[in-house]
Amino acid sequence: MPRESALKPVLDRLYSDFNYPDSAADPIQIVRRYARSDDREVVAFCAASLAFGRVASVLQSIERLLAIMGPCPADYVRRFDPARDAAAFKGLVHRWTRERDIIALLWIIRQMLDRCGTIEEFFLEGYHPSAPDLASALDSFSARAMALDLKAAYGRVPKRPGVCYFFPRPSKGSACKRLNLFLRWMIRHDALDLGVWTRVPASQLVVPLDTHVIRVGRCLQLTNYQSPGWKMASDITASLAKIDPSDPTRYDFSLCHLGMMNACGFSRAQADSQCPLRGVCRPRARRRPRSRRSSARR
Repeated sequence: MPRESALKPVLDRLYSDFNYPDSAADPIQIVRRYARSDDREVVAFCAASLAFGRVASVLQSIERLLAIMGPCPADYVRRFDPARDAAAFKGLVHRWTRERDIIALLWIIRQMLDRCGTIEEFFLEGYHPSAPDLASALDSFSARAMALDLKAAYGRVPKRPGVCYFFPRPSKGSACKRLNLFLRWMIRHDALDLGVWTRVPASQLVVPLDTHVIRVGRCLQLTNYQSPGWKMASDITASLAKIDPSDPTRYDFSLCHLGMMNACGFSRAQADSQCPLRGVCRPRARRRPRSRRSSARR
């Protein structure tokens, strides 16, 4: 394992540099405000669901939603009624997600809580401890969520309602970034991740794949896949599992925020000049295009 032996001390150092609550602006900071486990679970699911787009916009949308839900979000969801409460969501949109989609999301969460008591128990209905990862559990989770009642939220349910975006499936090729992010927050436990769930091991987690993790992952040669999706997420996770088989996603937060800081120079003119992983990465600096004059001379 020469490659992994060289990577481990560098990644461990990077992990330590980011493993404290305020190391970077991130939605998990909002989740951590809540002391009760049921509030953390509900807030984490909503926050992870909205975690797409610019960080500032994501944080703003989460704060607007939580302002409606009040100081006890889990209690709010348990009492949530789409018809009675819809007016409070007027104008609440996040990129292409409309207010009715957010209402549908809360309605689905309420049905999970009514049926199982917690989102964890609903998830565990499709979970197999012997599975190599959480692909089948996520597939079951999303399929069962979308089988719950949507009429109360939408009235006439569209052929593909917007709330589908919150419940992707690995079997359809999706990387399930936001669901994997939620699971990382709930299952792992350190200075950043919350460890609210207790019955799923961190060894089964899959990295929440986004553009930053893709860039750094390719720079570190953690994957040979070119197209983002479940296969790439699984491949990067498998590479990290060679370094830490019991907790492969422990490096996710630091790798993601390294990319967000633009320190990774993969396929960029800067190469690895700003990267704390310098020496173990392969930045493949972007070639400068030939000028028309030089091309004409050949």
